[in-house]
Amino acid sequence: MPQRLVDRDPVVPADQLIAQMVPPAMFDDVSFASYIPDPNEPTQAEAVRKAEEFAGKVAKIRSGGKRGLFGKKTPASGAGLYLDGGFGVGKTHLLASIFHASPEPKAFGTFVELTHVVGALGFTKALDELSGHSVLCIDEFELDDPGDTMLVSRLLTELAATGVSIVATSNTLPGQLGEGRFAAQDFLREIKKLGSIFESIRVDGPDYRHRDLPPAPDPIGADQIEAAAAAVEGSTLDDFDALVKHLSTLHPSRYGKLIDGVTAVFIENVHAAPDQSVALRLVVLADRLYDAGTPVTVSGAKLDELFTEEMLQGGYRKKYLRATSRLLALSRFASV
Repeated sequence: MPQRLVDRDPVVPADQLIAQMVPPAMFDDVSFASYIPDPNEPTQAEAVRKAEEFAGKVAKIRSGGKRGLFGKKTPASGAGLYLDGGFGVGKTHLLASIFHASPEPKAFGTFVELTHVVGALGFTKALDELSGHSVLCIDEFELDDPGDTMLVSRLLTELAATGVSIVATSNTLPGQLGEGRFAAQDFLREIKKLGSIFESIRVDGPDYRHRDLPPAPDPIGADQIEAAAAAVEGSTLDDFDALVKHLSTLHPSRYGKLIDGVTAVFIENVHAAPDQSVALRLVVLADRLYDAGTPVTVSGAKLDELFTEEMLQGGYRKKYLRATSRLLALSRFASV
């Protein structure tokens, strides 16, 4: 019988949170040279050049510094780079390439993972742990609420002042972060401050995950999914409603540990997320599954029907579209 994710209760010790901030395994061997720019999209070749140039700046900043009064060396301010573009144009590939090319210590994580780390360690401890790094690489940079805006603005400003360089990817330009989610005037200044940290580089192109590919596989029959899961060693099989209920009991920072060692995920009776909180948990789970390259097979509704039309028209539209893109890619892995 397959295992069930709902039977797992993973724990991630606080002292391991920053140590595990590295690129997903699928990006272990990427480099600037292995990024193949689309000849029809000139911004891609320019992005590779800028990313490689930025990695050189990171090394110089950490080995340099300024001579102050009495010849004492003080750290130079960190550099900032922001890679903006649509889904599946290779931004994470370039982000991981910068990480690999930068000197130790260094950290890589999604925006959500970073806020979870700060929440678990506390602001002062997180700042202290990260301030010695050469670079902080932030994937899927988003601001979902005013609290996150203030937290990240302060963290990045203080890290940059200590000499930590910061590179981020997103589908939204820095000046538009938070747009459509909250409009409180008190936070506009913080959003603009974040935008001033980065040099923005555009990366255009179609989503490589779906380039020249047929539509995602249809869900398998309800009477087939148990046998299909049983045929894959190390797989899990869960009922959709039971799984989303279990996710609500776990801090999102534990979702990666939840699927650790799982070879394939099977979910039966899938249907549209009933509300925004469930939908956002599914986004985090989709990201962790994609990071791990874990195939996903479902029965019930199609994976591109997880998020309702109303959700797709709201402030979290880009999150939901990214999650759908990744889940469809994982469903194709399962059908190969």
